[in-house]
Amino acid sequence: MNKSDIKIIKSKRKTFSLEMKNDLSLVARVPIGASSKAINDFITRSDSWIKKTEEKIKENKSEFGDVAKLSDRELRDLYKVAKEELPLRVAYYAKLMKVSYYRITIRAQRTRWGSCTTKGNLNFNCLLMLTPKWVQDYVVVHELCHRLHMNHSKEFWAEVEGVMPNYKEAKKWLADNGGSLIERLP
Repeated sequence: MNKSDIKIIKSKRKTFSLEMKNDLSLVARVPIGASSKAINDFITRSDSWIKKTEEKIKENKSEFGDVAKLSDRELRDLYKVAKEELPLRVAYYAKLMKVSYYRITIRAQRTRWGSCTTKGNLNFNCLLMLTPKWVQDYVVVHELCHRLHMNHSKEFWAEVEGVMPNYKEAKKWLADNGGSLIERLP
C-alpha cells in the first residue's frame, strides 16, 4: 500500500493509531502537531501490522463471503431490541460497580461500539445486538468504567478487568468480527 493512500486525521490526541477498514483502506489518527516525518515513521513501523491485518480481513471475507446489508426493518428491530436490553445490562453493571450514568442513546454507528460523555451519557451501537452477550457486557462495562476514568489508563483497564476478567477475549472478538458487522449497515 502506498503511504499517500492513507487518510490522515489530525485531532487533539496524544497518541498515534492506525485503523484498517474492511475495504482495506487505512486511516491514521495522529496528534495535531505531528510532523510528516513522525507520521511516516509511525506508518513504516506499522508495516507488519498492516500486512497481518490485511491478511486477516481477506481471510474473513473469504470465510464469510459477501456480507448482506441489513434491511430497514432489520435495523429497526435491532434498535428496538437494543433499547430494551442494553439499559438492563447498564443498570445491572452500574449497580455492581457503584457508578451512576445519565442517559442511554442507541445509534447505528460505523466507528464505535459505545461511548461515554463527561456528563455521564452512554451511547451504544445497535449492532451490539448481533454480538454474543458476553461481548455486549464488555462494551457496557468498558463505557461504565469511563465514569471512573475518562481515559484508557492502566487504572481504567484494571477497573475493566476487575469486573470482566475475560475482557481481552471480548475485545479480540470485536477486533476480529466487528468489521463484518459494521459492513452490514445500509
